[in-house]
Amino acid sequence: MSLTKPEVIYTHESDLDGLVSGLLLQNLAQRLFDHRPRLLAFHNQNWRQRPLNERTAWVCDLSFEARLDKPNWLVVDHHHTEHTPRNAQLIHDVNKSASLLAYELCRANGFESEKLDRLVHLSNIADLFLPDAPDFMLATDYANLVKIYGFWNLIELTDGDLERLIDHPLLEVMEVKRRVENPIGYEWSRSRVQKIGPQVGYVETVVGNVNMIVHQMLDEKATPYPVLLTLHRKGNGVMLVSLRSRTGEALKYAEKLHGGGHPNAAGATLPRSVQNFGDALEFLKKTLDPFKQEEVGLSSLEEAFSVVDKS
Repeated sequence: MSLTKPEVIYTHESDLDGLVSGLLLQNLAQRLFDHRPRLLAFHNQNWRQRPLNERTAWVCDLSFEARLDKPNWLVVDHHHTEHTPRNAQLIHDVNKSASLLAYELCRANGFESEKLDRLVHLSNIADLFLPDAPDFMLATDYANLVKIYGFWNLIELTDGDLERLIDHPLLEVMEVKRRVENPIGYEWSRSRVQKIGPQVGYVETVVGNVNMIVHQMLDEKATPYPVLLTLHRKGNGVMLVSLRSRTGEALKYAEKLHGGGHPNAAGATLPRSVQNFGDALEFLKKTLDPFKQEEVGLSSLEEAFSVVDKS
């Protein structure tokens, strides 16, 4: 594959896969072109509002869509897409994480190491959520680093050197948190599941790895709902929704919220007018419960999302 020097690297901000794939492509560009392009990271909603004015760019862990189909653009991704590339170069496989796809491109260009082999292996397990993999628990600890300490904070701590994440001392904190907090959090959350719609339940959480708690509930069928969601309020007041399932239903509900992701792991950003958990739950019930939709009317929901698209 003939690669064009990128002006910028775009990646997904919220998880380990976006961090690893973004830094891999940034380092690959530096090796190939003796130029370190800017790394910019976005959550899904902000990404959709981002103007794409660069003549050349590399994009990873963000869904391929028509507006990315530009000459001299490279997209490395694993999310479902219905768009066929006509101008951009697309590296795509739904069965591999973006970090693994990016690393395969790095290896094809002579950029690899044993530590990167290990990190990409763990990132792939965590992002595809492969609970039967022998390293699954360790992989979730690595993924939780981004959830707990933040995307940009980890880049600052490691100076952008991915190999420094391997066996990082903070992993000891993640292991203790998982071992101590998860059982406590699971027992507390299991008794606090609220109905959002006929197929969707809201899991209230206070402690522990949220993804692990939710997936344990799904595995044990601890609730009557095949889709479970959790809420997170960012410092700027924006409310984020995370949806999980076992049989592929999570994505369709995320899309109703103008979000995206994978069939069993998806997410969305709620309108800016939704500023607290109570408002978020009411909004979600009106949006995801067909009986509530009949009461409030779909037009009001579309109006609410039009505010998001214009903001």
